[in-house]
Amino acid sequence: MWRKILAFLFIVCSVVAQGRGLVLAEDIDLYAQSAVLMDADSGRILYEKDGSAKLPMASTTKIMTLTVALESGNLDDVVEVSKLAASQPDVQLNIRTGEKYLLRDLLYSLMLESHNDVAVAVAEHIGGSVEGFADMMNQKARDIGAYNTHFVTPNGLDSDEHYTTASDLALIARYAIQNEKFIEITNTPSYSFSDIDGARSFTVNNKDAFLTQMDGAIGIKTGFTGKAGYCFVGALKRDDRTFISVVLACGWPPHKTWKWADTQKLMQYGLDNYEYRHISEDGKTFDPVSVEDGQIPTVDLRMEKHDLNLLMRSDEEVNVEYEVPDVLEAPVEEGAIVGNVQYYVAGELYQVTPIYAAGSVKKIDFPWCLDKVLHKFLNCGGELLPL
Repeated sequence: MWRKILAFLFIVCSVVAQGRGLVLAEDIDLYAQSAVLMDADSGRILYEKDGSAKLPMASTTKIMTLTVALESGNLDDVVEVSKLAASQPDVQLNIRTGEKYLLRDLLYSLMLESHNDVAVAVAEHIGGSVEGFADMMNQKARDIGAYNTHFVTPNGLDSDEHYTTASDLALIARYAIQNEKFIEITNTPSYSFSDIDGARSFTVNNKDAFLTQMDGAIGIKTGFTGKAGYCFVGALKRDDRTFISVVLACGWPPHKTWKWADTQKLMQYGLDNYEYRHISEDGKTFDPVSVEDGQIPTVDLRMEKHDLNLLMRSDEEVNVEYEVPDVLEAPVEEGAIVGNVQYYVAGELYQVTPIYAAGSVKKIDFPWCLDKVLHKFLNCGGELLPL
């Protein structure tokens, strides 16, 4: 009887879960050859399809171009257009050799309409050359932790040595959207400006259709080349959750809309399946650890109070493992890291935090031994004889 009731409850729960949109990650059918969905808060990858494959990324490159420009440039700088910049292939603003523009104006052109000539003008101004700017981009990628990325150009035109991965590109986007000016530029619907002399005027319009496709969409950047196919990096903030999606090699002409369909599937998967869960290890205590050759036989251990607020599926579990030594060797310094706490989310290592020695223990030495011997001798009623 009870077995039948439990079986019935299991079926009911399954139906309710499906009604709430809970789907398995493997059921997401994407056009993209490589894709990632990331929690922007923690950097945890929630879904991936060949997320570590090294692929060209076309104009999604400009996410890094804008990031480096904002951090290393001055928005009021005057940028003079070189012959190399003016000669870049489509897509172009059609700036001309010798013209001068404010850097801030060119950054809108860079991101809203993805102008390749502008990208080179910005790179040369900040990095001294395309190569110098590419070095800055690569260093920033390493700083962010995008170790499987290599930039050659600031605009993303095809090159064998210009590549990234979907997981790296998500990390880069996660970093980029922490800059308010980055969000301001990439979310602007339309922007008008002129060259310094006022001889030519331009209006650039945002080509990111995703901004109007889902509530809470915040960009970020499209891309296309013959080698890369259609690419898109998106971000969406809904309530207290922020997701980043990346789709690479998401079809070729005439399938321009596939990247939008894939992005919406990924974002909806995140919205339907992930909620914040609070995990706390406050109050955890450890037994004292023996100290070999120590003036004190044991030392206490401590760990900092650690709380995790993590986006998780309802069927995911967090397991905590403690790595603590059986014995330590003197000397032991207070605050020394002697072990760690490992947090596993859905079976994968998510975070490691240290366990510290709560006190100091000095190593046994001759003066300490002599003091102990004399102390014991005197306490036993003996007396020291004159030499």
